[in-house]
Amino acid sequence: MSSKSNQDPWYLHAGLYAVVVVLVLILIKVAIIDPREIVETERYNKTETRLRMTNLKEAQILWEKKNGRFTDNLDELVEFINSSYVDSIRNAFDSLTMRMADPFKNLSHGEFTPESLVVSPKSRQRFIIAIDTSLSVDSVFTTRGRFVRVDSTKRIGTKYLIADPDGYGTIGSIESDALKNTASWE
Repeated sequence: MSSKSNQDPWYLHAGLYAVVVVLVLILIKVAIIDPREIVETERYNKTETRLRMTNLKEAQILWEKKNGRFTDNLDELVEFINSSYVDSIRNAFDSLTMRMADPFKNLSHGEFTPESLVVSPKSRQRFIIAIDTSLSVDSVFTTRGRFVRVDSTKRIGTKYLIADPDGYGTIGSIESDALKNTASWE
């Protein structure tokens, strides 16, 4: 009896080593490389979303300065950003700080593009914008205490809320004046 009959051929061992190497490479890709890409994508989405929401906040502030109230229409807000009124503010020079007075921040790709402010980068869904509506009711009486009428005053757009549909944060509040223009991540 020869001992050669118990040995497997060399190519069988080489094939098994090749399978083991391929499995180790797949494991490295799944356990190390893919999670890193997912984390980087998530970090980009979070940063980009917050930049867009901050720019929407700045647009709301400028809208309120011009119109006396906030708006809940994203398309009107983007048109407003592209208007000559906002353009004159963006191109103004602040002599006190010796810097441009542009309130908007560049997005992750290095430019400010108003049209991209409408949607969240992760899900491509529109940002949620809401404004408050308050109704003040007051009774009017004569000096003798006789009831005359009920006065009601409706105020629209004194507070606003910008929310991300993907859950990266909110800006403002329609319930509290203390949270006006405040981001949830600040």
